[in-house]
Amino acid sequence: MSNGWDEMATVGHVARTHGNRGHVILHPETDFPERRFQVGRVLYAQRAGRVEPLTIDAVRFHRGRPIIGLRGLVTMNDAEALVEAELRVPIEALVELPTGVYYRHDLVGCTVTTAAGARVGTVTEVEGSLGRSRLVVRGPGDEILVPLVTPICVRIDPGARVIVIDPPDGLLELNAAG
Repeated sequence: MSNGWDEMATVGHVARTHGNRGHVILHPETDFPERRFQVGRVLYAQRAGRVEPLTIDAVRFHRGRPIIGLRGLVTMNDAEALVEAELRVPIEALVELPTGVYYRHDLVGCTVTTAAGARVGTVTEVEGSLGRSRLVVRGPGDEILVPLVTPICVRIDPGARVIVIDPPDGLLELNAAG
């Protein structure tokens, strides 16, 4: 971690406290929550202008969401201080993905064009879960939602910061009108 926060990937946000023992419920932003949120793993949060390490000392899942305890957080008031905090890990701590699978942070900021060369916009967010994701693209008008599937996203090159799409008839117009 040479200079910290900007060299880390977001893996979740603290949604709210849980119980009176300092546990928190997370909104995971990882396709591997069971691997990412394990006892002993270290997450980082930015508090009071400092990047602070937080070690997981308890974890369970409820309806697909992790409920974690963090070393040093023992009361509901301790946990309350973390509500809405973004949790990150160093990029080098991420699991290597198979070919054709991408981390959300690799896609955000990519320029989206059509196969014919027309600029659609820039990816601002990736919504959904693995296998059911969609790109949120900020175009010249409104947001455009593009399913993140091979028949539509025909070229994804995070290194070049480019995604080429071959949208089915009406997809771009449907999104722009809605």
